[in-house]
Amino acid sequence: MSEAVWNVLADKGFGGLTLRAVAAEMGVSTGMLMHYFPAKRALIAHALDLLEKRTAERPRRERPAEGLATVRAMLLDILPLTADDTARNRIWVSSWDLALADDGLATDQADRYTRMRSALRPHLEAARGLGELPAAADPEQLAATAVAFTHGLVVQALFDPGRFPGDLQIAMLDGFLASLARPQRSGAPR
Repeated sequence: MSEAVWNVLADKGFGGLTLRAVAAEMGVSTGMLMHYFPAKRALIAHALDLLEKRTAERPRRERPAEGLATVRAMLLDILPLTADDTARNRIWVSSWDLALADDGLATDQADRYTRMRSALRPHLEAARGLGELPAAADPEQLAATAVAFTHGLVVQALFDPGRFPGDLQIAMLDGFLASLARPQRSGAPR
């Protein structure tokens, strides 16, 4: 059943996630499926749990060293560089509409971003300690900027994959990280 839910999500996103679509994917009646999901909210909750689980269990790059090398590996893990990464990102992006309309889901999404920034922050602090970032760099702000940059790149790559192939995404990420290492000029906007 979870595989059918995943297949519908990967093909149609949350906008196309219906009991009827999942039942068709499974080759069963909608009535049979309603024993497991008595309402669409239950199906959505299952789909979000499945997405969270698959995201947590996805293969990840090695964390090569303290500092920016690990930040790079962590951000590369977010980008849609493989078919599985693309499908997962498409599903996450399609879930945002639901989260914007539901306070509980919005809180869950905000918590995910908080955890993501918190996971990056110690590696940015290490990068600052190693001299890879300017001494005045604010790791918390840089974590927020890195997540925003990376998710912006995800969205562009999803909507225009021909313009943002994997090698360009990687080059853009590397350019972004290199820009963090440059000292900020006094009075320059951050």
